Amino acid sequence: MRAIELTLHEFSTKLNKAQAAVSGFRILFLIISGLLIFPQLASAQRPAKPQRERVLIAPDTLVPPARTLPLSDTLAIRQDTLINLDSAKMMPTSDIQTDILYFAEDSIITDFTENKVYLYKKAWFEYGEMKLEADRIVIDWKNSELYATGVTDSLGAVAGNPFFKDGETVYEIRKEMKYNFKTQKAIIKDVVTEQQDGVLRGETIKKTEDGSIYLDHGYYTTCKLTEPHWHISSTKIKSIQGKQVVSGPFNLYFNGIPTPLGLPFGLIPDTPEEKASGVVFPSYGKEQTRGIFLRDFGYYFAINDYIHARITGDIYSKGGWGLKSQAVYNKRYRYSGGFNVDFQKFVSPETELNPVNYNTFRVQWNHTPVSRGTSRFSASVNAGSTSYFNNVVSQNNFANNITADLNSNISYSKTFSGTPFSMSANFRHSQSVQTGEVRLDLPTVAMNMNRQSPFKNVKFEPLKTLNIAWNFNMQNTVSNRVQQQLGVNNPEIGSGPTTIPFNVENLDLLFKNANNGARNTIPLSSNFTLFNYFTGTASINYTELWYLQRQNYYYNPAQERVDRIVEDGFNRVSFYNTSFSMNTNFYGFYNFKPKSKIQTIRHHIAPTFGFNYTPDFSDPSFGYYQRVQEDASGRTQLYSRHQGFIFGGAPLGESRALSIGIRNVLEAKVLNAKDSTSEDATKKIPLLESFNINTAYNFAADSFQLSPFQLSARTSFFDRKLSVNLTSNIDPYAVQTTLLENGKNSYQRINEFAWSNGQGIGMIRNASLNMNASINPRSGQTPGEVRDEITQDFIQRGGVMNEFAQNEINRIVSDPSQYIDWEIPWNLTIGYNLAYSRQINNSKNITQTMNLNGDLSLSEKWKINFNTGFDFQAAEITQTMIGIARDLHCWQMNVNWVPFGKFTSYNIDIRVKSSILQDLKVSRRRSFFDF
Repeated sequence: MRAIELTLHEFSTKLNKAQAAVSGFRILFLIISGLLIFPQLASAQRPAKPQRERVLIAPDTLVPPARTLPLSDTLAIRQDTLINLDSAKMMPTSDIQTDILYFAEDSIITDFTENKVYLYKKAWFEYGEMKLEADRIVIDWKNSELYATGVTDSLGAVAGNPFFKDGETVYEIRKEMKYNFKTQKAIIKDVVTEQQDGVLRGETIKKTEDGSIYLDHGYYTTCKLTEPHWHISSTKIKSIQGKQVVSGPFNLYFNGIPTPLGLPFGLIPDTPEEKASGVVFPSYGKEQTRGIFLRDFGYYFAINDYIHARITGDIYSKGGWGLKSQAVYNKRYRYSGGFNVDFQKFVSPETELNPVNYNTFRVQWNHTPVSRGTSRFSASVNAGSTSYFNNVVSQNNFANNITADLNSNISYSKTFSGTPFSMSANFRHSQSVQTGEVRLDLPTVAMNMNRQSPFKNVKFEPLKTLNIAWNFNMQNTVSNRVQQQLGVNNPEIGSGPTTIPFNVENLDLLFKNANNGARNTIPLSSNFTLFNYFTGTASINYTELWYLQRQNYYYNPAQERVDRIVEDGFNRVSFYNTSFSMNTNFYGFYNFKPKSKIQTIRHHIAPTFGFNYTPDFSDPSFGYYQRVQEDASGRTQLYSRHQGFIFGGAPLGESRALSIGIRNVLEAKVLNAKDSTSEDATKKIPLLESFNINTAYNFAADSFQLSPFQLSARTSFFDRKLSVNLTSNIDPYAVQTTLLENGKNSYQRINEFAWSNGQGIGMIRNASLNMNASINPRSGQTPGEVRDEITQDFIQRGGVMNEFAQNEINRIVSDPSQYIDWEIPWNLTIGYNLAYSRQINNSKNITQTMNLNGDLSLSEKWKINFNTGFDFQAAEITQTMIGIARDLHCWQMNVNWVPFGKFTSYNIDIRVKSSILQDLKVSRRRSFFDF
């Protein structure tokens, strides 16, 4: 009973509250009604103004049922308050998920009988992410459908064709469209739509709810023109949004003309960043030596978001084949890299007069981590057989086929937190294609201690700046070049070549001749100011070498030569040197008249004086050198016990040398002819960017105490368009000429200065001149500047430069469509190199080469690029490449021709510019095998 009474009491209380709420609501309703009616009565007294167009909202038939009942029905409200106690989630829902907006410029007609709305002229309908525009739109509220079409005028021309946008997908409709905005399905007649980089057009299109479309008698193209230059035509095409475009049997059309090129089906990826797997179509052709071929036919595997791979193969009708595997991987914020393997095999038929037989391979691997923590692992591997570049032509960089060297490096480094110590380990590989020499560093380990300043709190400057460091380097090198030292012959090598094959059979010999050792260096230095204007640096460097062998020499009277015996055991070599240097700066100015074009010339002189001391470690007390008889006459000579070792031995002879260096810079400040009033009224131009003179005098030497003069100069002209570099080496000592009995002259360098013997300041032993110029009628980027820009961008993104990355950059730069500026009519880069050397006997060697590369626009769409040179010494043209680029709007044609030389070849490539259709190309290649 108590519970029933409480329930009735609660019911009565709530009923009274509801009645009070209804009474208050009636008063509020009267106030709001008065506020709404009063402005209308007041406005009736004002002059009428034209009404503004308003966006109309859909009829009430689509509006959800009202949440409150009419106010006059108070009894129903009382009943609802009871029912709604536990029914808050029973609100009716509608299929319409958001507001529907529509507009028409001309007129909007509503048919209440059919429940339709007609929109005319520049009308639009918007629902969520969908928007439809046309000159005539019919809204069928009953069936939730839209019908859109253009309007035909009195002359028969159709205007205001439908334009439909659904999310990011746009449909340009030529006839009509029917669309259900609830199911998001559509039937469209004669429509053009863009799918990523491609354009789809069909007579009839059916669009499904998930965005996929089905085309009847459609075509696909990447050309955006109304009449495309090319297209793929098929009776049935299906586009799966975000995945791929699939077609039935299709033909390839050029300018509306069908070609015999086609396939039973087509599969075009429609995924960003190559997220779809698929077949890689081959290129085909014919060579005289290897016959008909199919190249790069295989499959692309988009394994996941982190790893992609491609496996392709080559096959030749006359007995050759190849297999390639390429993979890339990337884990954000951790690491990225790639792995490539290329194997090529070819055996000429027995009837071939000039057989070409080879098995060759190449392996490339690069791994770049993102710096995090205190350790880092990276790899750059580029290895392969020496014959690879001699048989496999690099179309993008033919210079590799002549001068290519293979280099690899796998490294690990770690910094020990809280300490000044760090370590690194490297596995290096280098291989010369020309000589066949292979060198492996297995491994190179380094330990380093950063510079420490133990007296940094002391006020006395030389002690305050005193610092000490420690560097340790251990190295083990294996090479197939075995050097014959002195008269000793290795019986296992015999008298054959010094370079032996690097293969499994020779592994024992290779490791036996390995070169290894360790080096410790401890530099101690201090910087301080002298006499307010000079900066002094004092340093002591201690070096200690560790070896497991040393060499003992003896004279072999039977062979009349010096032989050696290798003595095993731990052996250490320690030596040191001290140095002191002092430098300062002088500035000189020459000012011209105020109205003169040249305002000021500044001369900067930076002299440097240094003195270093090294003891004579050839003294027998050290045991680093051995004096041995050389011939039957009893003549002796000093030999280092560590000659040919990886870090060498102790220095020979005492040195007390004074070094002198002078650096000069000459600059001018001139008026800016274009603007002489602003802050940039003057500009600085270099007259002589640097002119350096260096030499040394060894007080401890018994002869030839003065070192050769080293001269170098560098400057540029015409706003740095022309750069000039000059180096020279001048011997200050005289050369004495003696006439022998046989009538020939004998030349000998004597310990007398050249100027004392009427031979000038000395003889130029070596000199070089390098000039580079880049010119074009307007400012623009040259291929070299593009290469530098791409390289800098690659490094800024965390990349590590190696041969693999360099080859990829060269491939991009060598493609005219990637870097040619079609707005510049021509661009020319000229390089000239001159090298001169002169021996004591007056024999001279001069080499001169000139390199030319650039491009020339024959018309707006035609461009010729070239790379050539001339060797003046050999009087012949160096390796030359001529390329032709043709911009075909949606296609790109490239022709590359190497007209002569070992790698004579040409290739023609016509391809679609779209990145997703790179295999759709007409390609013809002919290599040097055909010549």
